[in-house]
Order: sequence, then structure tokens, then C-alpha cells
Amino acid sequence: MANQSSLSPGTRKKSPVPVPCTAWVRNRSRYHIRSASILPKGPQGMNSKHTLTGHSGKVLAAKFLGSAFLVTGSHDRTLKIWDLKNRSCTETKFAGSSCNDLVTTDSFSFISGHVDKKIRFWDVRTADCTANDIPLPGKITSLDLSKDGKFLLCCVRDDTINLLDLRQNRIVRLFRNDNFKVGCDWSRVAFSPSGSRIAAGSADGSVFIWNINGPLETVLKDPNGSGAAVTAVSWHPFSSTLASVDRAKKCTIWSNA
Repeated sequence: MANQSSLSPGTRKKSPVPVPCTAWVRNRSRYHIRSASILPKGPQGMNSKHTLTGHSGKVLAAKFLGSAFLVTGSHDRTLKIWDLKNRSCTETKFAGSSCNDLVTTDSFSFISGHVDKKIRFWDVRTADCTANDIPLPGKITSLDLSKDGKFLLCCVRDDTINLLDLRQNRIVRLFRNDNFKVGCDWSRVAFSPSGSRIAAGSADGSVFIWNINGPLETVLKDPNGSGAAVTAVSWHPFSSTLASVDRAKKCTIWSNA
């Protein structure tokens, strides 16, 4: 049985639209994912400056690829590389399956997770995948890369979280619990800043936190919450504070009591 956490729900905000992901940002430009377009948004809710258009399906993932490019994954079964200076698509990679999430490993390489239960490895300098696909037991809903780039966290629709050692390209740990249920096809998981813990939202509105070595540490549940499935979590980069968003369009900030 997990211990009760010292984290408690603090600030709660409701969004007017569904929130597919969440992230802590500094006071600088950031990208907001919406449908088939990527809209850069400035601080304090400034209007969009540019729209990057090209996908024909929902865009579920967008990450910076170095400082000058952006890579996006879509349900149109493609991955696109964007030149941010010229605001244009420079390359389209055909994955053959809808992409739910992706991570970048350096200025040239990225990893994508797909509905067909496979992880794919890419390099912008080559046309096709750079390594063999890695199959998992269910649809891949999210990916997160450890700070040292050695481990990949994969949330899977079979209600498990898989830890992949990228040096060996194999699963080295499996996180699961009878009460943990992945609530949607884009449910996000995250490493803590130190890499010692992982967090994931569940279908019942709770947030599960595991020690990276395997044991479940705690389950967070807002007694005044809606009970809607938690779709994404994000750790504050310099503290144990955690943000979560749910399908009721609410964001909750969990902080030390």
C-alpha cells in the first residue's frame, strides 16, 4: 500500500477547451498544440504570431529539434520537421501509424510512440527509421526521456508504464498497480527532475508516483476533484511541485503541505 503523500492540491484552474498536455514554462515564447496546426504563443496570453500548417490530422506532439527546428507528430500518420525561421515544413517522415507522442534526443534524432504499439527511432539525416522498431503490449500514449538520455519512459494502453534502457534497447522495468488505469490514448507520464521518481495520471482522477527502482510511493487524489481521468502530469523543474490536468479541463498544482 502506498503512503499518503505530503503533496496536497493547491491552485486549480479550468480551461475553456480540452487540455492534451501540460508543461512548466519560463517567461518566454512557447508552443501550444491545437488540432492540425502548431501555434506559437507569447507570454501573458499574447496572440499567435505564426501558424505552421501542413498536417491533415490532429497534432498530438511537438518538440524542439535543436534551436531552429520543430518536430511534430500527428494522427495523419506522419512526422514533420519545421524550419522555425522560414516557418515552413522541410521534411515529412511517413510512420505508417498515428503518433501519440515523441521526444528529441539531440539536434538530429528523435523517438516516436504510436497507436500500432511500436516505438520508432528517427534521424533527420536519413529517410527511414534508424533502428528496429520496438513493440510494446499496447498503444503507446506517451514518452519521456531521462535527463541523461539513457532511459525512455513509455506509457502503454494496457495500464503499464515501461522503462526502456536506450543503451540496450530493451525494457528493464515495468510499473503497474491494480488501481492504475490509463485514462486515454494520449495520457502523459513524466520523470521527476532528479529522475528518481515517475508520475502518471489514472482514469479515476488520481496521480500515481513510483520510485524509479520500482515501488509505488504514493497516490495523490483531490477530495474535491471531479474524478475525471488525469491526462497529463508535469514536474516543476526545480522542486517537488507537480501539475496535473484532467478531462474535466482542470489543472491542479500539487505542492508540499
